[in-house]
Amino acid sequence: MLRDDITTAIRRALMQELAAVGYGRLSIEAVARRAGVSKTAIYRRWSSKPDLVLEIVAAAAQGKVPALDTGSLRGDLALLLQVVSRALRHPLASQIIPDLLAEAARNPTIDKTLQQVLRARQQEIGGQLVRRAVQRGELPADADPEVAVDLIVGPLYWRLAVARTALTDSYLDNLVEAVAVGLGAKSGVPHQRETAVGT
Repeated sequence: MLRDDITTAIRRALMQELAAVGYGRLSIEAVARRAGVSKTAIYRRWSSKPDLVLEIVAAAAQGKVPALDTGSLRGDLALLLQVVSRALRHPLASQIIPDLLAEAARNPTIDKTLQQVLRARQQEIGGQLVRRAVQRGELPADADPEVAVDLIVGPLYWRLAVARTALTDSYLDNLVEAVAVGLGAKSGVPHQRETAVGT
């Protein structure tokens, strides 16, 4: 039986090592050293470096998002922007994500897995947000969930990972309104700032 504490240590070590050296220079040996385990312990759980990296990154991408049901589209958008921006600002994420995206351009296996995992997660989150807004009459019935997520995540990723510009409350407020209107919502009253679970 595989011990959960060892699996957790390997997962943590993998994320730290990936952030430190990138996928190209990552080795099972280094992950084992950082986790304080043998290489055999890793190979009992994952058959190869790509399997290890992709499973753990996929699990991280499936991380819990608070229920997006604040009672309004703009409230839901504000909460989602807060959660996503906090995740992207995390030191490990800010180092790992650009590296993996660059590796995906060279590695079809990583590219395919990232596309599948991220697209599924985007569709789930975007679908919930748009569906509730349509039910409340805030968005037209043909509002596109994928476009919604692109409008939300795209500016955040650009600002944090490419332009490396700080995200301010006023920027996030303006982005909420821009996304809402872009999706077809009427201009509304300013939303109440929501606090994400765990803050």
